[in-house]
Amino acid sequence: MRLTNRAKRPARSHRSMPAAIAKGYQRYLKIALALPGTAAFGSPCDRVFDTPSVKVRGKLLSRWRTEAEGALAIRCDFLDRQILLVSQPEVFFVTDHYLNYPMVLVRLDKVSAEVLRDVTERGWRFVAPRKLVKEREALQGTTQSRKR
Repeated sequence: MRLTNRAKRPARSHRSMPAAIAKGYQRYLKIALALPGTAAFGSPCDRVFDTPSVKVRGKLLSRWRTEAEGALAIRCDFLDRQILLVSQPEVFFVTDHYLNYPMVLVRLDKVSAEVLRDVTERGWRFVAPRKLVKEREALQGTTQSRKR
């Protein structure tokens, strides 16, 4: 048996975050987990950078940054990110770490429910397999035609 001298970092909990941010993350999870193929990962072995994450069929959709700002890092294409950064700089931002990666950071305590739904849906479409996206579109088409 091999012993190492590395101490494990204690996992941070959403309980240590301000209530508005923790509530925003729960609101986000409700939206994200309603999308097909999504799963939340919160156990230490499934986490991304030791923080809770959401994946779509194993591909990262988002991770909750429990660092100082407590923002949500969510996948998006670079054009969408640029539009979000310009249109709502009080809600969306990036750090140097994410400059070359297709993600945007969201201040959960400042984002509206409508914008959060839209960003989550776009992020989901960005990472979901095409077949899953087409299935969702077909299902939405039949649901909308029933409402008419």
